[in-house]
Amino acid sequence: MTTTSEQPTVIEEESLDRRPGRWIGHWAPEDPAFWRRIGRGVAQRNLIWSIFAEHIGFSVWLLWSIVVVRLGDAGWQLTTSQALWLTAVPSGVGALLRLPYTFAVPVFGGRNWTVISALLLIVPCAGLAWAVEHPEIGFVPLLLIAATAGFGGGNFASSMANISFFYPEREKGWALGLNAAGGNIGVAVVQFVVPQVIVLGGGLALARAGLMYIPLAVIAAVCAYLFMDNLAEAKADVGPVWSSLRHRDTWIMSLLYIGTFGSFIGYSAAFPTLLNSVFGRPDVALAWAFLGAGVGSLCRPFGGRLSDLVGGARVTVASFVLMAVGALGALWSVEQRSMGLFFVAFLLLFVATGVGNGSTYRMISRIFQVKGEERGGTPEIMLAMRRQAAGALGIISAVGAFGGFLVPICYAWARSTYGGIQPALRFYVGFFLVLLVITWVAYLRPGSRMARAGV
Repeated sequence: MTTTSEQPTVIEEESLDRRPGRWIGHWAPEDPAFWRRIGRGVAQRNLIWSIFAEHIGFSVWLLWSIVVVRLGDAGWQLTTSQALWLTAVPSGVGALLRLPYTFAVPVFGGRNWTVISALLLIVPCAGLAWAVEHPEIGFVPLLLIAATAGFGGGNFASSMANISFFYPEREKGWALGLNAAGGNIGVAVVQFVVPQVIVLGGGLALARAGLMYIPLAVIAAVCAYLFMDNLAEAKADVGPVWSSLRHRDTWIMSLLYIGTFGSFIGYSAAFPTLLNSVFGRPDVALAWAFLGAGVGSLCRPFGGRLSDLVGGARVTVASFVLMAVGALGALWSVEQRSMGLFFVAFLLLFVATGVGNGSTYRMISRIFQVKGEERGGTPEIMLAMRRQAAGALGIISAVGAFGGFLVPICYAWARSTYGGIQPALRFYVGFFLVLLVITWVAYLRPGSRMARAGV
């Protein structure tokens, strides 16, 4: 039953320039009247279903982070380094896929690509369900099957690029933060739910970890097909994406995003294995590791909202300070063999990465807005810069996601070379401090144009 408050929205949506295939021809979110009358409702509907599809994608992407903890009980004999490789490779593949997934939005349309990318998740889910029950295949085939979970990581880039077109500049920080947080929290959900599902009814059934997500992927595809829209404004050629590569800021922000999102996804992937291998507590890893990704995900939209108010660069600097403190705390806890302090230090790291994820993404759209204003600020220029910003979002997310590959590999290297993870933690402390300095020099240094613009 349609309420009276909903009826005007339905009527207004009928006035949109709709074209076959759920394409919307005219979209003007920066026009306050359009946004209030039509835009907000349409944008919110697309955001809801984008979040759902991205959530399933993230869950599939990080499936192996929790499955690997129980592989030994299923007949697999893996070293700590091999376990970390199984968590790292899906992250690396997901990072590689983020660039083509970004290109897919202007080529196919945001709604159309959400349908396709959701259906692709069936491949890693079915592969995992089969592989975990066949330890005789060996480690390399298992690693290749785990790599297909990277399909879930690619979803993020296309989702963020698509949603960035729906919202006006003044609300992008919050909208992109919600979109990303809804996806990021899929990491916490998979790390919480899978340990429960695989032991339902007694015994151990690791195959259920993959099988449970196949119907969810299908539902995400069907909902995107029925309820999302394609924007003609976003259906440009891929030129704007290539144009964004020419901006120095695209590469600076890529580096900063390695420190924020790369750390988030890398720590999420490695945290259960570290709790198990460093402290010998698989019970804690299976029962409580999800809290790290959970708090990091929930903090992301607040990082975006805070950045809307005080500027993304300021929030990003603060997040790098907290990350350095968290890494120092984790280092000290390992040396003192204190698992409780280690857990708390990692929760601080997750909070800081979540806030930094939201603030860095807010910085990107603001940077390209400033560039457009400096070039004249005409509607045509601002549209071109919004398209370049969308392309930059995908590129930066692709580069940044490589942190999800590098973090577990760095831990594996430290463990195999030095017998402990302390060298890796020392490196992270220095890395976060370097990123803090880069952020200040590029975007907060007194007198710089970006500082004056409040990036």
